[in-house]
Amino acid sequence: MRSLAIVLASTLFAFAPPAFAQQTPPAPPPPDFSKVDIKSTDLGDGVYMLEGMGGNMTLATAKVGAILIDSQFAPLHDKIKAAIANITSQPVRYVVNTHFHGDHTGGNEAFVKQGATIVANIKVRTRLAKGTANFLTGAQNPPASKAALPTRTFPNRLSLSLRGRIAELRHIKDAHTDGDSYVYFKSANVISTGDTFTNGRYPNIDTLNGGNIKGMIAATDTYLKLANDKTKIVPGHGPLGDKAALAAYRDMLITARDRMTKLVKDGKTEEEVQAAKPFADLDAKWAPNETAAKNFVRAVYGSLAPKKAGVK
Repeated sequence: MRSLAIVLASTLFAFAPPAFAQQTPPAPPPPDFSKVDIKSTDLGDGVYMLEGMGGNMTLATAKVGAILIDSQFAPLHDKIKAAIANITSQPVRYVVNTHFHGDHTGGNEAFVKQGATIVANIKVRTRLAKGTANFLTGAQNPPASKAALPTRTFPNRLSLSLRGRIAELRHIKDAHTDGDSYVYFKSANVISTGDTFTNGRYPNIDTLNGGNIKGMIAATDTYLKLANDKTKIVPGHGPLGDKAALAAYRDMLITARDRMTKLVKDGKTEEEVQAAKPFADLDAKWAPNETAAKNFVRAVYGSLAPKKAGVK
């Protein structure tokens, strides 16, 4: 399944083995969706954070419908639907995809069948329609079904409006992927970031599909300008965040970028950088295990090293 393949690059990022060019790492076993519960957290003003397996979701209720940010996996749809029904009797009118990875888009088709419109940056539609390569394993993920594709797209910004609710969508260039967007609910003082912010852990930077640590840092700069000390920030993964958590995350990204920039300028290969363990002091806070630490080194190196011929 396409969505289960992409989860290796997102949900299981911290546990997948580093995939150097000469290796073909084995795929982890598929997740057991039957054991997943959907947890909801009230953020105020009719906005909720939903957690299950995969990317965090944000639900914003209105008088004539609701807006859902990301859709996790298709097998979780009934559980997500039930969690939403416990919050509001209004139907989901819009599902916004913050990027194309399957743990954020896998439930698209099921919501479309219930009348929702899928909304995303135009590059999300392009990548879902064409299929992509998995950042960690190199495995090819097939195109999404036509019904799962976003039908309302935008290049840079878009406002969604339901009676009693406005969602401001903004594209973030070349960060986690090349098609990232965040959603700002101004009246609720809530920012939903997708995977450009992963609270308390290293992010996956999908360098095969346009991601770059420079764009990740730029994303945090954008959010910090929007946020105040009361802002609630829904990350792509990890617990609910705030401005202080986001600032700490930004500091980590800048430290990683600066250290890797020097190593790249010194002509170090990826293997040499891995052996040097340049982020060893950061790992205690941001990496749950050694594999996560190696994967982050690989992502930052891939962001800053010269691209090989024929690689975009």
